[in-house]
Amino acid sequence: MNKEESMAKVALLSKIDKREAVVGIIGLGYVGLPLAIHFGQEGFKVIGFDVDVRKIDMLHRGESYIKHIQMGPINDRIKNGHLEVTVDFKRLKEADCILICVPTPLTDKMEPDLSYLLDTTKTISETLRDGQLIVLESTTYPGTTEEMLLQGLEIGNMKVGQNYFLAFSPEREDPGNGKFNAANIPKVVGGVTAGCLEVASALYDSITQVVPVSSTGVAELTKILENTFRSVNIALVNELKVLANKMGIDIFEVINAAATKPFGYTPFYPGPGLGGHCIPIDPFYLSWKAREFDFATRFIQLAGEINVSMPYYVIERVIEALNQHEKSLKGSKILVLGVAYKKDIDDERESPGYSIMKLLLEKGAIVDYNDPWIPVLKQTRKYNFQKKSIPITPDLLKEMDAAIIITDHSAYDYAEIVKHSNLVIDTRNATSKIERVDGKIFSA
Repeated sequence: MNKEESMAKVALLSKIDKREAVVGIIGLGYVGLPLAIHFGQEGFKVIGFDVDVRKIDMLHRGESYIKHIQMGPINDRIKNGHLEVTVDFKRLKEADCILICVPTPLTDKMEPDLSYLLDTTKTISETLRDGQLIVLESTTYPGTTEEMLLQGLEIGNMKVGQNYFLAFSPEREDPGNGKFNAANIPKVVGGVTAGCLEVASALYDSITQVVPVSSTGVAELTKILENTFRSVNIALVNELKVLANKMGIDIFEVINAAATKPFGYTPFYPGPGLGGHCIPIDPFYLSWKAREFDFATRFIQLAGEINVSMPYYVIERVIEALNQHEKSLKGSKILVLGVAYKKDIDDERESPGYSIMKLLLEKGAIVDYNDPWIPVLKQTRKYNFQKKSIPITPDLLKEMDAAIIITDHSAYDYAEIVKHSNLVIDTRNATSKIERVDGKIFSA
């Protein structure tokens, strides 16, 4: 280790140890905002950056734009000066440690869209100074940190491991999970150099347990493995659900029985399709990268095909259920219950609910929705429904030809929903404890 590297590293490690390092977080969404809270709780000054003026204004007013995140800790830190939020990215030079938590979505052609990351790298390069640590948390394909960020940041005399430090530590946030958060989920960390790894590990060690790995590529692939594991297993139970329905077997009863085995089995549960910012997207980052090595990721592609097909299967079941009630889908009034991608959160990113609503409308159904967590449907790259959540009442349920349970929110009274509905199509096994009568409940 040369003298320049040693001095820069020692100085930054000392700042981190004394909680004098300023932590800058780019992207104040479902990943960045919890990180800001936890670093603030450990005594660090935090500066949060976001391009969305609306988010910054809401935080300054003490308002939450992510319902499951409590505003109390945020307001306290803003008041005592330990947390500032801004759209002024020139202030990045004030941060000693910069964490990148920007979106890495897919394009319509299912290829990585790294435009947010490219823009962020360019912005950081404009204020990069000696003694800064840059950590990418956004999920991406193996090689991104060194192929994109490293090349974008090594300008002029700035050298990684000497003037600044670069690492990758994948986010492991699980929105709505009250048991696990940034303070008790271990953080995998990989650095471009040994010094980068040491500095990044020291930073995350201040808030949680660190799992150091040998390279940024290992850390990048670790995150994709975690989500590919889930995607493939969810696809398996989704496929078995279709088969079990044809056999007249309750797949949820099968899964719960199998889960009693104390070894060699992990329960996964089927649904109407995949949603969220990770599982539907991350495996395809690896598939895309694999083409560079003339390698076909067949499990990933097959799992993706099955999971993408599930909304179509739900529509088939809706048609079957309506037919048994001597109705056609065209012209039927359908109430979609829940559009969040999972229960008790206000996150509808990649939600299968959007696909199902689109398919229903294309087939001539009259569609409304209710979601206690999502009062208005946001415009996305694919969808622009311009709909608001309507209140559930007995009269409304009686008026609808069918209600489809897409998200099994805890706030729903499923007994009352079944009681007043003409027909219920349940994609989440939410009505499992309600007696089946008169062919009113259909699983999908």
